[in-house]
Parts: sequence; structure tokens; C-alpha cells
Amino acid sequence: MTNSVILSNLLELTGAAVAPAEAILAKATDTVRDMVSEEGRVSGAKLEQNQGAAHGLAWLATYVESLRQMQKWAVSLKEDGKFGEMEQLIHQIAFGEYLWQIYGGISMSQNEITRLQDLGLGQDDMQALMEPSVATLTQSGNSQAARMRLVELMQDNAGHATFGTTGLDDELEMIREQFRRYADERVVPNAHEWHLKDDYIPMEILEELGEMGVFGLTIPEEYGGLGLSKASMVVVSEELSRGYIGVGSLGTRSEIAAELILAGGTDEQKENWLPKIASAEILPTAVFTEPNTGSDLGSLRTRAVKNADGDWEITGNKTWITHAARTHVMTLLARTNPDSTDHRGLSMFLAEKTPGDDENPFPTEGMTGGEIEVLGYRGMKEFELGFDGFKVKGDNLLGGVEGQGFKQLMKTFEAARIQTAARAIGVAQNALEVGMQYAEDRKQFGKSLINFPRVAGKLAMMAVEIMVARQLTYFSAWEKDHDQRCDLEAGMAKLLGARVAWASADNALQIHGGNGFALEYQISRILCDARILNIFEGAAEIQAQVIARRLLG
Repeated sequence: MTNSVILSNLLELTGAAVAPAEAILAKATDTVRDMVSEEGRVSGAKLEQNQGAAHGLAWLATYVESLRQMQKWAVSLKEDGKFGEMEQLIHQIAFGEYLWQIYGGISMSQNEITRLQDLGLGQDDMQALMEPSVATLTQSGNSQAARMRLVELMQDNAGHATFGTTGLDDELEMIREQFRRYADERVVPNAHEWHLKDDYIPMEILEELGEMGVFGLTIPEEYGGLGLSKASMVVVSEELSRGYIGVGSLGTRSEIAAELILAGGTDEQKENWLPKIASAEILPTAVFTEPNTGSDLGSLRTRAVKNADGDWEITGNKTWITHAARTHVMTLLARTNPDSTDHRGLSMFLAEKTPGDDENPFPTEGMTGGEIEVLGYRGMKEFELGFDGFKVKGDNLLGGVEGQGFKQLMKTFEAARIQTAARAIGVAQNALEVGMQYAEDRKQFGKSLINFPRVAGKLAMMAVEIMVARQLTYFSAWEKDHDQRCDLEAGMAKLLGARVAWASADNALQIHGGNGFALEYQISRILCDARILNIFEGAAEIQAQVIARRLLG
């Protein structure tokens, strides 16, 4: 059964609309390339001068890729007989909204709109986009009637679980169900209290996750891991983050450490470290960022000097180090070539330390630290670290070769950004569920809030954009699992997912009204947690810059 608000021949319309979107992207890529090029090559100075256009191109490309992936999702569901009314409405609204934004302006942030004219396109180019399929979808795809009907169907969805069929196979959905159940039973009832008290996530949770294989999820079986796909990592991260982003992020540092060791470690390092990480015998943390460098990792000043015994001594400062106190080993980036001034002098170390406690968080000699108090993303705590002659064994230089640290780190960015996109989807889903429950329960002017069109509209758009971000993330994970380069798609998934998480949390809080501003309500925490997603693992601006550089070649 389909409702009259669904456009007839929907898949034909959306399929026909992809090509005009791709054409406008190709045209915009050419015009922006002309803006930023000098003597036939992209100029760094011109790219910076035209940063708005370059970043706008990144967002346009993200939208076009999102439409491609939504079309693939819809066609696949149709073939499997799973393209029901809810899925059709999600698909229709997504195309109607994203095509309209491509034509009229894409929101890069709350007060930054990128428009086609900013990318050097004229009225004729913009009119060419409006082929009949695009015109129909922009005119009628995202209607109030469609949004209201979607929310009506969402209310019938028992337990307010994921809205719409995800398109994943049965094995991955079984994994989802396992971790959703765990999150609902062990995380959701406690998350808000952990946040309000700024407590660590209890060690028993880490132990349980270790037993479930979370820390060795994608580590090959030969090294004691489960040897599962990046897609499984996405599903697990999504569901645990739906419970609480702190829990969903516990596996991130293990994922980064394992990626570093698998891609750049010696055979001995793999055999020594990977089984311990997989079993959660040891917990790793990532120690990269410095107080004055931020995203500019090539300017790191922390130095490592080899002593007479062949070991290394580290001196310098690091900041924004997550879970630093309770961990056993640091993947630590330092400068081993004192004469270098860029990334080529950096090396990666597997720096061992003794886990601390509240009284003495950093008992290891040569190392000190202080907590950074934060709005959200609590549960593991953030730290500034100081190193003064901190000793690292000679054998713990990753790969045994100096000067490879930045290259080794770059190889982890794809998986890290895919995983961050998954965390963003989980946070957005959490916001949607909490906002929807409140909208159903809260009565105003004689009826539930959810019956007011603007409240329902907010919920509908959350569900739609979560599915868009989800499909983009699943695609990047699929590429990673099939050994295809996916830094572009992973970056897009992270860029869009972070914006969707923030918009979902902000709108869910708005639905709560004044209560949303009260600390006792979960949505206040979800809003704080969502905000970090646009900053870590590549701030939105850095992410857009990286995407633009890849597009422009």
C-alpha cells in the first residue's frame, strides 16, 4: 500500500535526477579549478583566497554522492521487495530537499550558505539543472504532507528503532540487534548520570565490550581479533553511540592503534601488540595533537632523541588526549629529525605507560598530565600531557624506521573518519528517539506536540538526513572493505554526519522547549556530545579542504 503523497514513478524520477546533479558538479569543479589554478596547476595561495568556493564545492560533491547512494539504496530495496511506504517517503523527501538545496544554497554551517554562483556558475548553468525530474522533485518531493505521513509511520514503528530499512545484510543486522540490546540494557540507563557526574565509564563496561570483541572487531583472526568488516565496525559504533557517544568511542583508539600497527608495524610488533589490543588486555590512546598546532600536524614540536642505549627520550607537550590516564600504551607522534620543519621529520612510537588512578593519573616517570574539563564527550576524560625525558624502548618505533610517522598516520584517516561518521549517526539517532518520545508525551493546547506540523517536520527531516548520512557511511565502509581508496567518501560521510548530528540534537532540544535547557533532561547531554563531532577527526573546515583538494586534483 502506498499513500497518495508519494510521487508516482518515484524511482524513475530520482534516477533521472542524478545525472543533472552530476553535470552541475562537473561544471562547478571546472569553474572552481579555474579560480584556484595558476599555469595549469592548483595554487595553494589561490585555493586559500577562494576557500569559500573550494569548500562549497566539497559540500556540493557530498550532496551529489549522497543522492547517488540513496538511489542505489532505493533500487536495491525495490529489488528485494523491501521498498515500503516509509522508505519511499524517506527517499522522496531526501531528493526533494537536497536537489532544492543544490539549486538554492547548501548550508555549510548555521550562517554559511554556499550557492552555485559562489562556485562561478551563472543563471544558465543553474537553469540547466532544472530538468523535468528535478523540477518535479524540488516542487513536490519534500512536502508537508509527505513529512506528516512519514512521522505517522514512524510512530507505528515499535520501540522507535531505526526508521526505514538500512539495506544491510542479515549478518550485519544481527550484529546491530546485539549491540542495540546491549546499549539499551547497559548504557542508556546510566549514560546521563555518568555525564552529569563527569565520571569515567565503569571498567566493567569496558570488560564486557572486550568480551564481546569490540576492541578486536576488525583485527585479523591470526592476531586474536574477530576479523570482521569495517561495515561491522560502523554498525557497532553506531549502536553504542546511540546509547552514549563515550561508549561508542571506546573502540576508536583501539581501531586507530590496530590500523597503525597493521599498516606500518614490523612482524614482531604485530605479533606482540595486536592480540593484546584485541583482547582488551591493554588499552591504547592516540597522542598526536599539540597546544599550538591543532590540525597542522606537520608543525609538531614534541621531539624524540635516541640515547646511548638505543632507546628514545620524548620531550614536549600534547593536548586533547582522550582516555590518557587509564590506558597502557600511546600511539605517540614526535619529531625525530630536529632539522626538519614539516611532516617528513615525524615518527610514530608505541609508547608504553602505567595506567593511573584518580589520585595519581600519570605515575610513569617523565610524564605529567592535567584534565581538561569539557562540555560533553565525557566518560573517558580529556588531558593535556607533558613529557620530559619520557623513555620509549628502541623496539617501539613503529615499523623500525624513522620519518614515517605522518605517512603511517595518514593511512588510518579513512577508517577513523568512517568510524566517526558512524558515531555521528548514532548520536543523531539518539536525538531523534529522545525528541520523538518527548513530542509524543508532551501535551500543549490539548494535543501532543508531535501533531503540530513544524514539530513533526523536524522529526521527519532528522529521520531522512540520518538515512542519507547512513548510506554515505555504509558506502565508504564498503569501499574500505573492498580495498578501494575511500578517503574522499569517508571525508564526505564524516562532514555530513557531523552536521546531521548537530542539527538533530539542536532540533530535538527545541522540541523540548525550556525543559531541553535543563540538565536533568537527556537532550542537554546529547547536544553537548553532538557538538564535538564537527571538530575532532578533522574539523569541518579541514575536512572540506581535503575533499576540495581531491576533487580539484
